[in-house]
Amino acid sequence: MAQEEIIKQFEAASIRVLWDDEQEKYFFSIVDVIRVLTEQDDHLIARKYWNKLKQRLLAEGNETVTNCHQLKMTAEDGKKRLTDVADKEQLFRIIQSVPSKKAEPIKLWLAHVASERIEQA
Repeated sequence: MAQEEIIKQFEAASIRVLWDDEQEKYFFSIVDVIRVLTEQDDHLIARKYWNKLKQRLLAEGNETVTNCHQLKMTAEDGKKRLTDVADKEQLFRIIQSVPSKKAEPIKLWLAHVASERIEQA
């Protein structure tokens, strides 16, 4: 499975993204998107927010969290670490669960990122 890790910019924030050639889709770091939605500078706080949200969604029976995968991505310390990732559709569902004024702008950004790959093909 050939994967290409890319850093995409949303406003001033970096979001880690993997392109998977086999599945022909992007996988986005959920914590990076949560960091944008919650407007957190601290990666640890965003990760804790995601962990709590994940528990709540699982308790509600939300299948989105169950379908999320972990893939190795480069962490802030430069090491490859397993990171919760979601494809575009899963990420849209997660974004809907976070009260944020950044929700609509990041949805538009996701659509733009996906269309870039289609244009490249």
